[in-house]
Amino acid sequence: MFPGGEDMQQLLAQAQQLQEQLMAAQEQLTKTVFQGSAGGGLVKARVNGTGELLSLDISPEVADPRDTETLADLIVAAVRDANRAAEKAKADALGPFAEGLGGALGGSGEPGAGGLGGFGGLGGALGPGSGER
Repeated sequence: MFPGGEDMQQLLAQAQQLQEQLMAAQEQLTKTVFQGSAGGGLVKARVNGTGELLSLDISPEVADPRDTETLADLIVAAVRDANRAAEKAKADALGPFAEGLGGALGGSGEPGAGGLGGFGGLGGALGPGSGER
């Protein structure tokens, strides 16, 4: 064994644990459903953590066959809003990992405060069938 071998083993164990936590956070993101809306809630879109469109809810009062352009704009805005929520949760959850080991291993454990505790902003996001964000 070379000098500092125990420290190397500890570092490797921490790296493996970090990788497992990253994979768990990514899996949680893919299962999380995010909602966006436009037109004061007249159009609602739901996406998962990978940005896949899961559903659209369109209020009948906005479905004017003579004005499909406005409806299309509202749909695009609602989908973008939902994707922004997903991207923010992704950045909050995975940001510490992107900062490197120094940022990921430290932190207070509070959501969004760095470190690994709480997986950033995922605490308030809801999984399939459990509501809306």
